[in-house]
Amino acid sequence: MRSAPKGLFIVFFIVDIAFIMYWAITYLHLLPPSFLYKDYTNSILVDWNWSFFPIDMLISISGLNTIWLYRNNSNRWVFFALVSLLLTLCSGLMAISFWIYHNDFDLGWWIPNLFLLFYPMFYLNKLYKILTL
Repeated sequence: MRSAPKGLFIVFFIVDIAFIMYWAITYLHLLPPSFLYKDYTNSILVDWNWSFFPIDMLISISGLNTIWLYRNNSNRWVFFALVSLLLTLCSGLMAISFWIYHNDFDLGWWIPNLFLLFYPMFYLNKLYKILTL
């Protein structure tokens, strides 16, 4: 079986659980207004935010599935890792693009989304090397 890049599963677990927690907190309206994005009461922005729910859940499902497959000695983990990383990159890119167009530069939203945009690139390179060996 192919070895996983160091730290991949730790990052997957943290990101995947964080997405699940974020959406549970969002659904239950547990965040105070000071932590919410600009114009969070605008119904269009609420819909925009919820438009990320499907991709974020696919990220979590594919990432957690990657860990499970690896622990069960299945080389299929590489495919699901690629899916999770590519979806994560896209989710981060979509969010950052919106914040740029919306002219909103809140570091509280930018930092996590820049992380989602850039961390996959590090591991995509490592997975490419694994696949081409």
